[in-house]
Amino acid sequence: MRRVAFAFMLILVCAAGPVVIAGANRLPSHQTTFSDSGPEPQLSRILVEIEKNRLDTALEQTEALLKQYPNFRLAHLIKGDLLLARRMPLSTFGNASNAPQEKLTDLREEVIARLKAYRNRAATADYVPRYLLQMQSDQKHAIVIDTQKSRLYLYQNDNGRPRFVADYYVSQGKLGADKTQEGDKKTPIGVYHVTSSLSPQKIGDFYGSGAFPINYPNEWDKRQGRNGHGIWLHGTPADTFSRPPKASDGCVVLSNVDLDALAKNVQIGLTPVIISNSIEWLSFDDWQNERSTLNKKIDEWRSDWESKDVNRYLKNYSKKFQTRNQGLEQFAQQKRQVNAGKEWIKVKLSNVSMFRNPGKDELVIVTFEQDYQSNNLNNQMKKRQYWIREDGSWKIIFEGAA
Repeated sequence: MRRVAFAFMLILVCAAGPVVIAGANRLPSHQTTFSDSGPEPQLSRILVEIEKNRLDTALEQTEALLKQYPNFRLAHLIKGDLLLARRMPLSTFGNASNAPQEKLTDLREEVIARLKAYRNRAATADYVPRYLLQMQSDQKHAIVIDTQKSRLYLYQNDNGRPRFVADYYVSQGKLGADKTQEGDKKTPIGVYHVTSSLSPQKIGDFYGSGAFPINYPNEWDKRQGRNGHGIWLHGTPADTFSRPPKASDGCVVLSNVDLDALAKNVQIGLTPVIISNSIEWLSFDDWQNERSTLNKKIDEWRSDWESKDVNRYLKNYSKKFQTRNQGLEQFAQQKRQVNAGKEWIKVKLSNVSMFRNPGKDELVIVTFEQDYQSNNLNNQMKKRQYWIREDGSWKIIFEGAA
């Protein structure tokens, strides 16, 4: 074979930016852990063979990759380039002169996204996405999505500590992330939960081996005026292994094989799906500090409620607080009327989860089971609060039943 230079692809893949880590300077490479599921390891090895001009070996590995993933269009393109290189030098990735340029651009973007993420893996034994502050005891897994890297990370609840399990390539909205309105072809940014499971028989081949809708828009989205519906995690049609990094109308799309693997770990109504534009990573020491600070604030709120001192209790609430039908003034008036008839109050919280919102606001979504008892009322409910940084302190800006 004559020498082939996939210059366009190699330069961009090697130019992957640094990992953003809050509270740490670097990732210790000797402690990095990652999954090698999916085609990325084989793609990386193929590129190494190309860089070393071992093109026959690269072709053999590409053919082996196609045996494993027969409908992987990216691998077909690489094979075509390697065959073409036998009779002419190549200057870029995707040299077929008669191929639609839009399709070639899509495949170039996919290989860059896959290999940048693979060569710059950030999930480690010592670092965790900042958003996973605390999972409920019955939440077995959490999903965190990095839209810039086209990557989905799966974490297991290991006695309260998030433990990295696997990561997968994903596609997002055609016009990127940070959805604000119906039809904008963007993927939302925020903290969501899987609400149901849809079978292929119900939704058709376009969505692949199934779909998991999420609760966009959530309460915070609605408060910000965001709208739209039908945001799912779903698969691909039977004749398509994967889609380009930006290819959906707002959903997060995985290959069917990855969706099937992920589905084994999804709990309807429980599994959080946190979608970020770019993940911030914390050392476990910093993660524990943030978690402890918030747990302390939540317990102060609970203690202030038990005190029956309404002014002390209301200091935990933002000036912009609202429930689904009350602002702060109406809420405060109601609390004063209710507490006037209380001789004592006891509040117990259990099964607490805390997820930091990845948007620009310092916002944490807290969900718990509440056992309220007083001299004239006993009540149990599942409650959700949104805590926001206001004047340097954490305050409740929204509260309601979960």
